[in-house]
Amino acid sequence: MAKSYQICIAFPILKGKEAELKDLAKTLKGPKRKEFDKSEKRLKTTKETWFIQESPQGSMALAYFESKIDPAKAFEELARSTDPFDVWVKEKMKEISGIDFNKPSEGPMPEQIFTYGY
Repeated sequence: MAKSYQICIAFPILKGKEAELKDLAKTLKGPKRKEFDKSEKRLKTTKETWFIQESPQGSMALAYFESKIDPAKAFEELARSTDPFDVWVKEKMKEISGIDFNKPSEGPMPEQIFTYGY
């Protein structure tokens, strides 16, 4: 059985951009589904799910991923990608979160400390 990597990452949602994130999710499930599927396959992502969490610091997007490759490598590949769909998604995410996904995080990836049921 091939190794599977899991990661959950929290991203800020800029004030008032929650509806835009929900619209992006609907677009990825609808009109851009085929392009999204191709991107996920290219990045070796096997599962992805998003949540919005309200907090005293503002809204956060929580994104859970399962992948066939190390998540840091997947994010680096996304950062380097010039595929038109990937470029579009990175632009949308920058508008919503303020994060430039063309630049891999300089800090460490989240540390998984507990798993149940795998």
